[in-house]
Amino acid sequence: MSETPNRTHPVLNRVIFALLTLVLGGLAGAFVWVFFFLLNHGINLFWHVLPEHIGAWWWPLAVCLVGGVAIGLFERRFGAYPEDLNKVMVQVKETGRYEYEHIGASAGGALLPLLFGGSVGPEAGLTGVIAGLCTWVGDRLKFLGKEFRELSQAGTAAVLSAVFNAPLFGLAAPLLGSCDEVKAGTKIEVPKATKIIVYTFAVAGAFGMMILLGSVFGGGEGLPHFSEVSIDWYERALIIPLALAGGAVGLLYHAFDKCADTFAHKIGDHPVAKAVLVGLILGSLGIAFPFVMFAGETQTETLMSTYTMLGAGYLILTGVLKVFTTPLCLRLGWRGGHFFPTIFAGICLGYGFALLTGADPVCCLCICSAALMGAIMRQPVMTVLLLFLLFPVRAFVVMLVAACIGAALTSLALSLVKLVRKGSHE
Repeated sequence: MSETPNRTHPVLNRVIFALLTLVLGGLAGAFVWVFFFLLNHGINLFWHVLPEHIGAWWWPLAVCLVGGVAIGLFERRFGAYPEDLNKVMVQVKETGRYEYEHIGASAGGALLPLLFGGSVGPEAGLTGVIAGLCTWVGDRLKFLGKEFRELSQAGTAAVLSAVFNAPLFGLAAPLLGSCDEVKAGTKIEVPKATKIIVYTFAVAGAFGMMILLGSVFGGGEGLPHFSEVSIDWYERALIIPLALAGGAVGLLYHAFDKCADTFAHKIGDHPVAKAVLVGLILGSLGIAFPFVMFAGETQTETLMSTYTMLGAGYLILTGVLKVFTTPLCLRLGWRGGHFFPTIFAGICLGYGFALLTGADPVCCLCICSAALMGAIMRQPVMTVLLLFLLFPVRAFVVMLVAACIGAALTSLALSLVKLVRKGSHE
């Protein structure tokens, strides 16, 4: 008589777990929607309503300086939050949890740089908050046994899909344990079918809630989607040169990141000074190059209709400045993610080279964005999965080739640096 409960109890737990994951995915989607709702209203106040009444050319500098003070004081009071996206995902992958004592600080720290025009994305803070909430729920549902440890990873899948509007990327990233390069020695486990099903439930819940809230209240965030692309013989001939150009800008990102990290260490533990310095640089650049500020999703929509009036040189320079300001923000206290702004940098490059070459603009965007992101992420397949939120599936091969070229450039550059260092030591 006692054997039946033993056989049915694991099945019941799995059903409960799957339903719970669906609900948590919905909550993650709701949180993302509310976050963007508040963010949009704040940005509208700071960057549209007030400037219309004041009408001062120096407004970007003033807002960024005020933002630097606010961000620096916030870090001094609460600590360095939110944490880096890869750090969050690796911790969840290794331990099955993400500590939730500082959820409020993570949410506030993610919102501030975005409100004040920081060249960062929202994904880092949102992922940390959702992973923490899922861990909190899992700690109170230990009757599910070992499976409750998957809740945090399911939460990261849901929030990444909701933020990027890219379900395949949201499913793949938690399974790999990192959004950027897979470091040497990292063990990548082949996921079980049940794990994939659980992540699918989380992603479905997140998308369902985002669609529901968007249909009821309006709104909806993310980069716009380019549905049409022309890839003729001329565009195919441009794949390698444009990919090399995009990959070269990706190498600049690594160089700027290294310089910003070194500079931050030299300044030391002075969060207000570092954040104000970022505000000074970002606001000064924002006066002449307004697209250098912000994450890039709204700016992409603007570029779609205005890029022909800006000029190729201006657009390419904006892309280069974007990969300069993003690591500067991240290393000196304006914390967030780097995916949205670096994708936007690739879009600026693509439009610039489209004006120079006369090739199909969307194809140029695909090549430049994939090469730049490939150089940064060093994972061509993950790069393409991420860029599906923007570009049509028809451009898969073009993006994969460009992403491989970008990744190869970074690998080659790293190898050369190692050889130079080895030679200098000898």
